[in-house]
Amino acid sequence: MTFKHNFKKVLSATAFAAALVVAPAANVSAATNDASSTQQSATATSQDQQASQDQAASQSSAANQSSATAASASASTSTSSATSTSTVKKTTKKAKKTTKKKATKKAKKTSKKSTKKTTKAATAAVTASAGQSQATDQQDDAAKKAAEAAAKKAAAAKKAAAKKAAAKKKAAAKKKAAAKKKAAAKKKAAAKKKAAKKKAAKKSAEKAAKYWIAMRESGGSYTARNGSCYGRYQLLISYLGGDLSKKNQERTADRYVYGRYGSWVNAKRFWLAHNWY
Repeated sequence: MTFKHNFKKVLSATAFAAALVVAPAANVSAATNDASSTQQSATATSQDQQASQDQAASQSSAANQSSATAASASASTSTSSATSTSTVKKTTKKAKKTTKKKATKKAKKTSKKSTKKTTKAATAAVTASAGQSQATDQQDDAAKKAAEAAAKKAAAAKKAAAKKAAAKKKAAAKKKAAAKKKAAAKKKAAAKKKAAKKKAAKKSAEKAAKYWIAMRESGGSYTARNGSCYGRYQLLISYLGGDLSKKNQERTADRYVYGRYGSWVNAKRFWLAHNWY
């Protein structure tokens, strides 16, 4: 019964070790724990086998080797136990080696992944920093452009206001000049009108004075004669130059009066003072 029990333990340990070799470890910690458990199992199995061998030897000595068959079976069991122990050790060693390789490989993979993750994070941080810097630059550019646009708008508004003021001033000056011109024209027209009126009055006075002298000299007759004087204005016949017509008498009388007195009014004034002209 003890032999069978020990043999079952050996087979369980062997199967467990084989399962460790075939099945991949989920992680490094689990593989290491499994390897440790396998080693402990193998150690316990070896101790049990040793105790079993000691007990078998004691029983064999007490019975004085009563049965050759039992001795042969005991020897066969010892050989099988030794072989199983060797197999377990090899399996454990292989499992440890495999576990170690897997752990190293996984650690490298984890380290590589961690490095990659760190690099990615650093790259992301640099990219974020660059993006933030670019965003800041864009904001600065936008602010600069806005300031330039505002300055340009202010300059345009100032220019437009100056232009409007200049146009207003020019319009006022033009209006003032027009008003001045209009006033001058009005004044000129008034002066002209006054001059025309004065001229008309003078003409009328001249005409009246001429008529007055004619009536005093000849009664208004173009054929009146008094010695060497002839006509409406009683001019010397020599002044008429042989032309006794009305037209020549008017022309000659005007030439004489304007040449001597400057006007018929002055001639009338002289006539009133001297009773002749």
